[in-house]
Amino acid sequence: MAYEDAMIINQESIMPGEHKTIMLPMPKLNDWTGLSMPVYVFRGKQQGPTLTITGAIHGDEVNGIEVVRRLLKSKFLKNISGTLIAVPVVNVFGFLYQSRYLMDRRDLNRCFPGLEKGSLAARLAFMLTNEIINKTTHMIDLHSGSLNRSNFPQIRCDADNPEVFKIAHAFNVPVILRAALREGSLRKYAYENNIPFLLYEAGESMRFDETAIATGLNGILNVMQELEMITGKKKIFKDMNPTISRNSYWLRAPHSGIFHPFKSLGKSVKKGELLANIGNPMSTEEHKLISPISGVIIGKNNLPVVHEGAALYHVASFEENKEVADQIEYLQSFYDGGSEDL
Repeated sequence: MAYEDAMIINQESIMPGEHKTIMLPMPKLNDWTGLSMPVYVFRGKQQGPTLTITGAIHGDEVNGIEVVRRLLKSKFLKNISGTLIAVPVVNVFGFLYQSRYLMDRRDLNRCFPGLEKGSLAARLAFMLTNEIINKTTHMIDLHSGSLNRSNFPQIRCDADNPEVFKIAHAFNVPVILRAALREGSLRKYAYENNIPFLLYEAGESMRFDETAIATGLNGILNVMQELEMITGKKKIFKDMNPTISRNSYWLRAPHSGIFHPFKSLGKSVKKGELLANIGNPMSTEEHKLISPISGVIIGKNNLPVVHEGAALYHVASFEENKEVADQIEYLQSFYDGGSEDL
């Protein structure tokens, strides 16, 4: 498709220079209440990339929704080159029910590219793939930690791909995690179709986290500037020079009991360091959780009561832990309010 041609989404035409909100029709609820998936399309008069931003593929991951909401209010969208497609809530059903999954307990992010006549999840994945993803040149998918787990702001991507690494570096967070591709995930579909793709992880499901939100918004605008879709954005904090981690590990509870953590999200740890005690709730007995590696904590369990085998700390290993830890400390200290300047 030449840039001067109309972009067609849900049989609606969007020409260069137009801004439209398109309501993709969703299957009705079982009481026949109608639902739609709002899609915001901004097409600049000048040609450029087509960047798609998606939030809440998991319906309880609300930080991404707020990132997109703030993006839609940004002054930088008034004069862009290329096309921005923003979908605040992909999993509308999960969002309504405050659930990660769909009503049939399927994970939408394991169903791409979907099937037109498949399960509900497969149908939604098929619609998103054909109406949106296949029209995209670059993509950022916004996620949070699952229930009762927090993630420090991080990018997960194919860091060996030069075009992907370029935009991952521009996003400007301390940690880039080279995570494995999951079968049926949107990231795997993008990888197989040569769409440069970033997965942004930050915060916890069903909890707003200002650092996660503001960092995500700033990162998207940084990527848009790197792709020459916008101009004039000033850097609001220093270049992070992100560090790539090719290895990360979830440290699990050696026993069931009361979880007493000694290390918080974003802190560096050393091999052999005591990270937590697991206490017997019926006595004074305690068991130690010792880190088997050195690294930085990029994910943490928030529940005080755990069972044996529960994931407690997600530790990413780096060659230079101190540099990463210093950057993380800087980022944590930067945000003490909103991001109205973005």
